[in-house]
Amino acid sequence: MDRPDARAIFGARAWLLLIAAIACAAGLFVLVFGSIRPAPPTRVTMLTGADGGAYRHFAERYRSALQAQGIELVLIPSSGSVENLRRIKTDADIDLALIQGGIANEPESSDLVQLGSMFPEPLWIFHRGGDDARRLDALAEQRIAIGPPGSGTQLMALQILGASGIAIDSGRLLAVGGNEAAQMLRDGNIDVALFVSAIQGPTVKALLADRKLRLFDLELVEAYKARFHHLDVLEMPAGTLDLVDLRPVRRIHLLGTSAVLVARRDLHPAVVSLLMQIGRDIHGDEDLFQARGEYPSVRDSGLPLSAQARRFYDSGPPFLQRYLPFWLAVMVDRLLVALLPTLALLIPLLRIAPPIYAWRMRARIYRWYGELKFLEAQIRSRPATEHSALLERLNEIEEAANRAKVPLAYANELYTLREHVALVRREAHPAP
Repeated sequence: MDRPDARAIFGARAWLLLIAAIACAAGLFVLVFGSIRPAPPTRVTMLTGADGGAYRHFAERYRSALQAQGIELVLIPSSGSVENLRRIKTDADIDLALIQGGIANEPESSDLVQLGSMFPEPLWIFHRGGDDARRLDALAEQRIAIGPPGSGTQLMALQILGASGIAIDSGRLLAVGGNEAAQMLRDGNIDVALFVSAIQGPTVKALLADRKLRLFDLELVEAYKARFHHLDVLEMPAGTLDLVDLRPVRRIHLLGTSAVLVARRDLHPAVVSLLMQIGRDIHGDEDLFQARGEYPSVRDSGLPLSAQARRFYDSGPPFLQRYLPFWLAVMVDRLLVALLPTLALLIPLLRIAPPIYAWRMRARIYRWYGELKFLEAQIRSRPATEHSALLERLNEIEEAANRAKVPLAYANELYTLREHVALVRREAHPAP
């Protein structure tokens, strides 16, 4: 008499399908979350330059800003730009470096990207003579400090002096720089010292404050710029250093370039984005050689621009980092990346879940209708003497309906089942 309940079987399969789909969604989330880019590092390394230089000065500010965001910036001293470029190309443990604009070359630096030019770097030529000389060939017989080997200062000094007719293999060119060259100039052991540095560099600031020294007012700056395309023409107005004593006494013409922040191509994008925000805060103010908001910017074409840096220049910081602390924004961003494909699977499941739930609730009631119809047919086809067993089974169905637990929204269908049971019972006991 018992028959397989097809509705119950279908309902069980539907539940199994739903559970399997949810399990697949959870597995997909774990798989995607595990395969996305790891969290940002908590330790980053950066090549700076010599003590007393602008690179070191700004690197210290980067270190303080990153430390406030929970990232340790390890500063590694160096001779300067040339060494920085060589070491970041060959040492995978170095993440960042400041280098002088114009010295990087993309085909030779495929693992590197730039984050942009961060600040201007004038070529400062300090000397102990008068203000009459304006052409560099006038310095041919003087002792000149051109910066240490591996420095951007030495590279630019040799380019400019060589183009000016000064023999670069002369014993009068001394490979010293930084604080050592500044002290030698003060002591009279050299006549001229060249520095490529931002005006904020401690060594340059000290030399600008020294009233015994003069700044060389370079003639033919436009000609140098035409020959060396990575150079800019800069000017220091008269009286900039001291309005009362009028220092300098006239407008000073300088050559300059810009410092480029270079990163390894695989540096975490979130760190790049954070560095761009810090760079804007540190370098974005107005200065003697720049307008407000002029830096950071893209000025040097020697290296490709980081994709994350390009997005920053185009549209600013990432949306989440504008409103959330750095690490919280990173965590939320990673969760969203993992959740999107999971939601793509879950949304259809969530749409079919209510119908499946409704089906399951009704299935608790409808599963009896197949047997109820069978009993009705048996009652109609058999003589009254054989109805007792059928009525007993009918009573069992009614008792099961009375015990069934369904939400209130489906109670009307339960009462309908009980009415149908009573209807079949009346078939077995027809009215006289």
